[in-house]
Amino acid sequence: MPVANIRGVNLNYRIIGDQGPMVALITGGRRGHEEFIPLAGKIAAQGFRVLLHDRRNTGASDVVIDSPDADSASEEEIWTDDLDALLAHLGAKPAFIGGSSSGARTSILFYLRHPQSVKKLLLFRVTGGAFAAGRLPQQYYRQYIQAAEAGGMQAVSDTEQYRERIAANPSNRDRLMAMNPQRYIAIMQRWLDLFEAGAKYPVMGVSEAELNSIKVPTIVIPGNDKTHASGSGVTAHRSIPGSKLHMLPVTDQDRDLIPIEEWAPLEDEITQVFCEFMRA
Repeated sequence: MPVANIRGVNLNYRIIGDQGPMVALITGGRRGHEEFIPLAGKIAAQGFRVLLHDRRNTGASDVVIDSPDADSASEEEIWTDDLDALLAHLGAKPAFIGGSSSGARTSILFYLRHPQSVKKLLLFRVTGGAFAAGRLPQQYYRQYIQAAEAGGMQAVSDTEQYRERIAANPSNRDRLMAMNPQRYIAIMQRWLDLFEAGAKYPVMGVSEAELNSIKVPTIVIPGNDKTHASGSGVTAHRSIPGSKLHMLPVTDQDRDLIPIEEWAPLEDEITQVFCEFMRA
């Protein structure tokens, strides 16, 4: 799998498809790119190239918490700047940008920071609502701050998330262990504060005014669990001028989170909807 040094960080990426316009898909949470390989293959078969990558701090890419922009940007904003630089490195700007869950949120932020790099937005499983606002700060940030406070960087490295990052990229252990725990806590606390400030919006991390400012064609496919309630996707659609809404044949379920793997039977429909939208 190719590796590109982007803004001082080694990012693992792959391109599925040999020809056609570039589509960058961003996975949710801090999960690696692999979960999108089946969907990417189906989109590529329709005449597109699909860029998948492990964002910094995810998958087999480098874990780099203390970077020059850690004090001025959120983690998701840093991800958008990395992706823009990766697209430039590949000569693939502008591109179709899309993603699921935090990948949908990052896609919107990507447009807000790099509008010239976006052809259209493909958003699905949009996050929002009180349940997500209560659940995700602990999942993404607070548990790691607590680990660092209790046992320093060794305790951080021993968490499930970082054990996986080290197994995928052993050099991550040295970078983590070399970091001052107090500096790590300070950065993660700042990112937590920014994340919680954005959690109050119906579409997590993005204000209504920011959604109203989107000027590229956008399609939204809502989710169907308590973290990605369909109402959040509908709100995004109503707030993004001229956007399209596509409702899948699913209903909301009383489950904290439906794994993306359970959406596999829906991939053919998602592929068709996205590809028709990109061609239009």
